[in-house]
Amino acid sequence: MEKEKTCPACEHRTKMRTEEETRLMVNRLNRIEGQVRGIRRMVENHAYCPDILIQVSAITAALNSFNKVLLAEHIRTCVSEDIKEGKEETIDELVTVLRKLMK
Repeated sequence: MEKEKTCPACEHRTKMRTEEETRLMVNRLNRIEGQVRGIRRMVENHAYCPDILIQVSAITAALNSFNKVLLAEHIRTCVSEDIKEGKEETIDELVTVLRKLMK
């Protein structure tokens, strides 16, 4: 498992992901991007509002699913490793993120 490290150029935290993790995440995002483009075409073609709303709901569900996968991976790797290393501030960071996600 690759370690999280700090980017020296911009001094923020980064997460090194395996090629497989990255590929899976990008594939999900590409599908979502395609769905958004589809909605734009629907609007441009004057599609019926409920049809557009259903597609927006599908995108919302896809983004929620992406968030769940990303959050689970974050907890399993970053949070778990930081706690083992005694970095308790990571728990506060996680709580802050969860509060923002649950608005």
